[in-house]
Amino acid sequence: MSENLERLRRLVGLRPARARPAPRVDDDFAPSPDPDAILAAPPARPAAPAPDLDSDVNWDAPAAALPPGREIATRAGLCYVHEIAIPLDQPRGPFALGNLLTTPPARFARYHPNFNLAERTDYARAAFIDTETTGLGNGAGVYAFMVGVGTFEAYTPPAADQLPSGPDPRTPPTHFVVRQLFMRHPGEERALLLVLADLLAPLELTVTFNGRAFDLPLLRTRYAQNRRLLPGVRADLLAESGPHLDLLLPARRIWRRRLQSCRLLNLEQSILGIARAQADVPGYLIPELYQQYVRTGAAHLMHGVFYHNHEDIVSMVALADHLSRAFDPGSEATAPPTVQGLDWAGLARAQEASGDRAAAEQSYRRALARITRPGDRAELYQRLADLYKRQARWGEAADIWQEWITSVPGHDPTPYVELAKYCEWQTRELDQAIMWTGWALHTLRAAPTTARRPNILADLEHRLARLQRKASAD
Repeated sequence: MSENLERLRRLVGLRPARARPAPRVDDDFAPSPDPDAILAAPPARPAAPAPDLDSDVNWDAPAAALPPGREIATRAGLCYVHEIAIPLDQPRGPFALGNLLTTPPARFARYHPNFNLAERTDYARAAFIDTETTGLGNGAGVYAFMVGVGTFEAYTPPAADQLPSGPDPRTPPTHFVVRQLFMRHPGEERALLLVLADLLAPLELTVTFNGRAFDLPLLRTRYAQNRRLLPGVRADLLAESGPHLDLLLPARRIWRRRLQSCRLLNLEQSILGIARAQADVPGYLIPELYQQYVRTGAAHLMHGVFYHNHEDIVSMVALADHLSRAFDPGSEATAPPTVQGLDWAGLARAQEASGDRAAAEQSYRRALARITRPGDRAELYQRLADLYKRQARWGEAADIWQEWITSVPGHDPTPYVELAKYCEWQTRELDQAIMWTGWALHTLRAAPTTARRPNILADLEHRLARLQRKASAD
């Protein structure tokens, strides 16, 4: 039986628990067993039928075993808030969290114009958002039972019943603060939405990881579902047209070819160089853990979920810093060491698509200086030469085709054909065009039978005959 199925069986109480030692957990999260033991732990009270999450149930799930927090009283009821303030000089990976404040969000504007970032110049007015939900998708029946919000701010510990205030733009930030708004039962959703709206009101930008497709549409749905019960409550920052930096998209542009997977956990390990503690739980188990918590009141089940959400948010800050450095149009020295050979190729394609041809040229050359695999080098030569062709920089394109021929072994006739075209139409040297076409034919005929392309071979033979007739006519 697979490990995943075994976990799910233990989750619903079909198998007994196994005793395991408790791992070390951050002080802000009460010690808890590892995920296997969490799932198999006995309930805190007799199991009851799962409540209908679409109903207005006032289930009194105890808070005693949750990570330490405070109850915020609102006109819609209570909202449980867990809060951690991290000094700006604390590192996350190779750089301190506060480093991000030195770069503007607008750096991504030309690469992702639909992010609406052109006027946003300061991460000090940003909300880093991550949700934990009762299921996949963002339909009306899916709840965001936890909404984590990270902000840069000048932090002072609040009073027990004080509403989260968020950043004050008049005061320089001293900490990155993660606030986790937690719905202990469905009856607390409206209070959570009220607190979230107040927290987001003074901010100007949202930052997420895959939030464009998931987190923000889900939150918009939850506000829409509750609009009759929360008249006048709006979270305009979450609007589809609002300024929003979704880190998944630029991360894919740079790292997808090298890493294959751009899941946040994989980026943490491969780019930031960090690994999570045993307190973490797999994301796919989180909806079931919450259902178990609501059904049984076993609040210890939520410790790993709080930890998972917290780590996601803090990692977004470090990832935004790495991406901002990578997309810096300045010198190579500004790029983080995590931008390597194939990463420069991805960055070059993004720069070229945005119209920044000068930056794309530099990035293609940086990629060529680092990549040795013939197939990758051939692709880079072709893209760089095409970039020159579109700018009518024919001589530089011809240099690239000749460098391609001398440095990449194989049977690709492309650089020979391109040089033949260049000699025929740009320099008007028909003898050179005939020579390069002949080399293209020789290269293709020397290829293994399985690699020969009859249609290209016929085209080359036709081209050679045409050039020879043209030369004879002259």
